[in-house]
Amino acid sequence: MATLQSVPDTSLGLTRDEIILLRQHQQVALEGRGRGSSRGGASSRAASAASSQGRLLLDPSSLQALGYHFDRLMGAIQHRLQTLNQQTQFSTQAQSSSAHNAMAMADAEIGRFREILRQMDELEREFDKVRHIRDIVKSFRSRVEGLEKRV
Repeated sequence: MATLQSVPDTSLGLTRDEIILLRQHQQVALEGRGRGSSRGGASSRAASAASSQGRLLLDPSSLQALGYHFDRLMGAIQHRLQTLNQQTQFSTQAQSSSAHNAMAMADAEIGRFREILRQMDELEREFDKVRHIRDIVKSFRSRVEGLEKRV
């Protein structure tokens, strides 16, 4: 078996979190490649050993498997982002529609309230007219009663 070349993953200019992620995905990628192949099993073990020692394998097949794995992972992430973006748009549209409906209902209620106030003003004017007429009638009745008493 040929010796697989590797480099320390800490020399790649990655953050601590990125190094942890690289180690996890290197193992997953090479495990996926190793299924159904006896040679892949040896590579998977080598990748596991390299990953546990904090090293990145540099052989073409390991790097190719890691590249394919990250391509698939990026595709899945992009798909999830698109789905979340669509859900956000739908939610925003629903909220906007709901807000427009609420404003339309509020406008209708304001119109109804103004109509009620107009009718109340009209009734108050009618009430004032009737009260004025009543006061005049009382005054005439009082005069008539006064005249009847004199007569």
